Amino acid sequence: MTNLRTGKLLHAALLVSDLDRARRFYGEALGLKEKPRHDFDFPGAWYDLGECELHLMVTSEPLPPATERPRRDFHVAFSIEDYEATRRSLEEAGIEFREGRSGLAQLFVRDPDGNLIELQSPRPSAIRHQGRYSTTDNTDNTENI
Repeated sequence: MTNLRTGKLLHAALLVSDLDRARRFYGEALGLKEKPRHDFDFPGAWYDLGECELHLMVTSEPLPPATERPRRDFHVAFSIEDYEATRRSLEEAGIEFREGRSGLAQLFVRDPDGNLIELQSPRPSAIRHQGRYSTTDNTDNTENI
């Protein structure tokens, strides 16, 4: 048995290839608030999530495209207040998503680099749309989202 005592999550970090594109996605599409970042020897951005932070780290190494990632990929999850408003916002922005199938009010999207993002509402699952996939044209082409 160890004496190690782990506390709360301080931050999650995601690799991105294009910081400006990632900032548009996380800051504009998802509405996250960017915060000051230490001066590291690589570009990146930090977002304030209350008691936790999201760190974006730019890599020059190729990242696997979403089509080559497993459906149950590693991911980060954000709480959302209004499931239907978030759903409409994603549709209006042309961001492909899929709805969760677990009975929770979940939306899954991929950022421009293929990182999987879960958006979850505390509201009841009755607002779900039968786990349907959605894009702006409502076609089912989001298998790897």
